[in-house]
Amino acid sequence: MVNIDTVYQRVLALANKEQRGYLTPQEFNLHANQAQMNIFEQYFYDIHQFQSTQKGNDNSYSDMISILEEKISLFELYGQDLASNTSNKGKLPSDVYRLGQVQFGNSFADSVVVERVTTNEINLLLNSNLTTPTLSRPVYVRAANSATYDIELYPTTFSASNRMDNVSINYIKKPTKCEWAYVVVNEKALFNANNAVHFELHPSEEESLVINILELAGITINKVGLAQTAANMDQKNIQQEKQ
Repeated sequence: MVNIDTVYQRVLALANKEQRGYLTPQEFNLHANQAQMNIFEQYFYDIHQFQSTQKGNDNSYSDMISILEEKISLFELYGQDLASNTSNKGKLPSDVYRLGQVQFGNSFADSVVVERVTTNEINLLLNSNLTTPTLSRPVYVRAANSATYDIELYPTTFSASNRMDNVSINYIKKPTKCEWAYVVVNEKALFNANNAVHFELHPSEEESLVINILELAGITINKVGLAQTAANMDQKNIQQEKQ
């Protein structure tokens, strides 16, 4: 977790140092959530890049892939129920960012992994006696065009002890929306710690959050110099990571 007030005060201090104007709490919250998602989504691109271009090392404390996986692990959820179930259809939780393994069964001891197939593949599977899905070899389809459910399991018939209630999923969730909460006293916004929602990112991301928010703020208040200052800080961080 990264304290949202710490980030806000650093952003204000740097903006004032550069004499680039004041960032309101509303503007900060908007940029803060965008910055958090930018950093979070970059993890997955960075892992792919490091896996493709660099070899890991034996020291997990300095191996970039291990570091990125540790940051992502804060958002991994296991054995979660579907939000709502109807027959062989289910609704995913609203905070799903990337769906992982889908399991079907009464317990982890006798559960089976449900394979994902495309809509074209399910038609081929259902039209062949040799490949038609069974309770021991189930499959599922993502339903992007449905407002009532997200996944549909096959076979579509279940026994009393094998229902959609017995389906669990592993997934990576989206970061919770952060907020620098405040109360107005003498026309001044004061931090309200009781209602604040902090960043869910790894503590090491504090610097990156400040930089990202400064870049976004530079565009909002039309101050090119502020965005350039943040870009220079960001470039320095990137060079340090690649060393």
